[in-house]
Amino acid sequence: MGRIFTVELEGRSYGCKSCKTHLALADDLISRAFYCQRGKAYLFNNVVNFTIGVLEERMMLSGLHTVADIFCCCCGQIVGWKYESAHERSQKYKEGKFVLERGRIVDEIDFSAEFHIESCVSMSDAEDA
Repeated sequence: MGRIFTVELEGRSYGCKSCKTHLALADDLISRAFYCQRGKAYLFNNVVNFTIGVLEERMMLSGLHTVADIFCCCCGQIVGWKYESAHERSQKYKEGKFVLERGRIVDEIDFSAEFHIESCVSMSDAEDA
């Protein structure tokens, strides 16, 4: 097994719940209105730091799709799936998109933003001076 290189995302992102590896930027979020067997899921334009499973035909609430499960490249945890093709015309917009299961990801804080902390002299600080 070789060395695993991961992409560090800048800005607000979502990461693997198990190992915190970055998976997707909040800016790539398309929809929060998706569901999977385990609950809520989010649709993304782009996902990084994953490996992909075998393509399979899967019947979903919106019809038949060709999908592949996606796994965190660091810990191997399943995090969602990728839509390869949709069999219904109204679902074609999903092709090439990714779904991350909400229960398997965490929100990350945007550390690229600057933080400003203002301080004031309190009464106890003044007494020490």
